[in-house]
Amino acid sequence: MARFRSLLRFGLAVPVVLSLAASFGTAPASAAAVPRARSAAQAEDADVPTYVVNTRTDRRTLAEVRQAVTAAGGTIVVTYDRIGVIVAQATNPDFGARMRAVPGVRSAGATRATPLSAAGTNDEGPVRPLSRGEAARLEKAAGEGAEPLEAEQWDLPAIGADKAAKINPGSRNVTVAVIDTGVDDTHPDLAANFSPSQSASCVSGKADTTYGSWRPADVNYFHGTHVAGTIAAARNGVGIAGVAPGVRVSAITVSQPIPRQLIYAESVVCAFVFAADHGVQITNNSYYVDPWQYNCLDDPDQKAIVDAVNRAQLYAQRKGTLNVGGAGNSNDDLSTLPGAGGAAPGGSAPAKRTLAPRTCWDVPAQLPGVVMVSATSATNAKAYYSNYGLGEIDVAAPGGDQYQAADTPSGSGGILSTLPDNQYGYEQGTSMATPHVAGVAALLKSAHPQATPAQLQTMLKAQADNPGCPADPYDWNGDGVVDAVCAGDQRVNGFYGYGIVNAFRAVK
Repeated sequence: MARFRSLLRFGLAVPVVLSLAASFGTAPASAAAVPRARSAAQAEDADVPTYVVNTRTDRRTLAEVRQAVTAAGGTIVVTYDRIGVIVAQATNPDFGARMRAVPGVRSAGATRATPLSAAGTNDEGPVRPLSRGEAARLEKAAGEGAEPLEAEQWDLPAIGADKAAKINPGSRNVTVAVIDTGVDDTHPDLAANFSPSQSASCVSGKADTTYGSWRPADVNYFHGTHVAGTIAAARNGVGIAGVAPGVRVSAITVSQPIPRQLIYAESVVCAFVFAADHGVQITNNSYYVDPWQYNCLDDPDQKAIVDAVNRAQLYAQRKGTLNVGGAGNSNDDLSTLPGAGGAAPGGSAPAKRTLAPRTCWDVPAQLPGVVMVSATSATNAKAYYSNYGLGEIDVAAPGGDQYQAADTPSGSGGILSTLPDNQYGYEQGTSMATPHVAGVAALLKSAHPQATPAQLQTMLKAQADNPGCPADPYDWNGDGVVDAVCAGDQRVNGFYGYGIVNAFRAVK
């Protein structure tokens, strides 16, 4: 993601594709995905300024703050009592400041104060769909026991997932929730493993469980379906295979309707709480929370966003859910974050601010306890776009790199996975790396059902393969300019964290 804008910038699209964890492609208007069910909860006015108010969790404080919200001209959308987060809408420009002055309020701020258009995204080169002709040739040449398109999935043997499936494909008692743009659960590679009872739309900030609410609005919302396929596409003689083809996958939709396709804090708060309350063991988070690429604690609105989302994801951890997040696609060193910048609301010019580590956060990936994932290429090198940083990256996984050819029939360095309307296509980004890690975590949870999120994270790191920092300066395009500096050693470093995850070791 050069500018990881939201979830919608991570991969490719149905006939078009995107690249990266934060970039969306566009699909042909004629292709109609299974429509998402609509309800009143999805009809919230996205242009009304929305706020998160974070309070103490005792009953008295919550009641008093609710009264204060109303007194200040606000309307409560939903209250998450157990984590002390109130989502409210208000047109009063002083609403945030008034809430911060209320006793018991820890932080309060706007998740968006003005109508926003989708921030610009920087695709990492065009990604392409798998044509029918290519699919037919692959199916004809498929090896015995392999899925029809598996020859293009260089990422599976790269982490031993093909071998792992023969030992333990994962348990149906384990569910990975894809917090994303929605998942086409009718796709033949996903239908058998999809869990409707653990799926919902959280777009409004309040969970909507109307049947089908989790589906993508149309083919432009292909990102979540691609992520889901990498995690749990079934080994059923159709299409591709997922890293953990025996586990279940659910969808929690968090992206605003077209044309915005933004992911706001209140939607993510809802998603983490819903996942935790519905027995989800692992969440996949291939996005960052809009409208800021980095949320800085010296800004009251951004501080409130960090606080609200962190409360929700910590709640999920306490309930036994491991959260996995993509590091982003800006080739930023997250351990230093020097200088001014960071994507700004509405795609406007970056704000003139100084970014500082542990003061400015990549949300949710950098939050405490979230497994942060960097992306690698078919040659196991750091993908040119992937963020990195010693002490920030936990583990790495295949995310694709269009400049590094794979040893496959097409030679594509992208990640092949499912798309809406029974399609398949290639994408690249930390959005694609993250579901590989979520899949391996699901295999570990299958083998160790009593493991806590912290224990799963420890196991992910322990079974990883660390290539160590490259011997030569990192110059991905060969122009003589060093593009990133790898700090650390063979045990842990800024490019790979503790290493590239290994599905085969996870099940042995």
